[in-house]
Amino acid sequence: MDLKSGYPFWIVKNGLLNAFPVLREAVDCDVLVVGAGITGALVAWQLQQDGHRVCVIDRREAGWGSTSASTALLQYEIDTELQYLAARYGEADAVLAYRACAEAIPKLQRLARRFRGIDFQPMRSLYYASRWYHRSRLIAEAALRQKHGFDLRVLDEDDVRREFGIDAPVAILTALAAETDPYQMAHRLLADIVRKGGLVFDRTTMAEFEPRRRDVQVHTDSGVRLRAKHLVFAAGYESQTYLDENVASNRSSYAFVTDPVEGGLGALHDCLVWESARPYLYVRRTGDGRLLVGGEDDTLDIPPKRDAMVMRKSAKLLKKARALFPALDLQPAFAWAGTFAETADGLPFFGPHPQHGPRVHFAMAYGGNGITYSLIGAELLRERIAGRPHQCAELFSFARLKRT
Repeated sequence: MDLKSGYPFWIVKNGLLNAFPVLREAVDCDVLVVGAGITGALVAWQLQQDGHRVCVIDRREAGWGSTSASTALLQYEIDTELQYLAARYGEADAVLAYRACAEAIPKLQRLARRFRGIDFQPMRSLYYASRWYHRSRLIAEAALRQKHGFDLRVLDEDDVRREFGIDAPVAILTALAAETDPYQMAHRLLADIVRKGGLVFDRTTMAEFEPRRRDVQVHTDSGVRLRAKHLVFAAGYESQTYLDENVASNRSSYAFVTDPVEGGLGALHDCLVWESARPYLYVRRTGDGRLLVGGEDDTLDIPPKRDAMVMRKSAKLLKKARALFPALDLQPAFAWAGTFAETADGLPFFGPHPQHGPRVHFAMAYGGNGITYSLIGAELLRERIAGRPHQCAELFSFARLKRT
């Protein structure tokens, strides 16, 4: 599966940070993680911290799948608003999901500070009503969040225009958000795994796997055998190919990044911005003063057709961004698209699926909160493999499908 097209900024900016070998000899380990992107790196690192001997494989260069195309906005706000999640699962579970995401952001910040060379920046988040008839919806959303203790400000039309220069009837401003370079973070984690005795192999393709009573046996396409007590699929949106059940829908999302903006980014230097329309436009800065703009999602899942849309979609995004921020001189430098997946409720799936038994786990951090979900999933899988409880284990399990 071709997961991206164009020139993802993180690869252009960083190049090949680490070169991991191809697997050529048999391996025995405690946990085998399939996928060396940000999700696989977080899962493997957490499991190694818990004392497991881990091995990570990826059929591409590490981090060159969906991670390289991610725009890496870190928010506690889920694509599905709290009020709609509460209507679906009840307030208790909806708030549980939101609080788990809120707790994940400072954890990711501490993790980024632990390693050198990761571009990570705490931010604010502005969620604005891009349609006038969305005003009451956002006010109700803000009230429900405030009821459960989430720290936010409701900005009226004058506030939004004065503080951000945006024409919108209302907006929700939160202080808890962040942004990062996901490619850097994945590589720092993978390099640390190797330094501490773990194994990482890229350009290594899993051909087949066989769950057994005491372990899982895996063979690569070159015939090399791996044996693990547990297998974790963290292969991004390709993980769905290992399930007969349809659990998510693939989508394509488009983005571009500008040249460094002359005169600075104003209020955007410390604030992510996204809109209430679906699919939504979203905007963030980069560490070197560029503006990254994304959105224009569609249901294309055919790489050549998606590739052909990159310039057209980026032109639409540029037009919208210039209309939203007319004072900024926005000059596109790189544009790209990536294939992503979304679940019907905006929540991820972590843990085993009945199809493969208790030793095969899935880390499906699907939706706009992919990296935040990945941190939660890494902790959840660590606890599950150790036989310990986790507060989100049931809500983020495949059993949730029976509730919808």
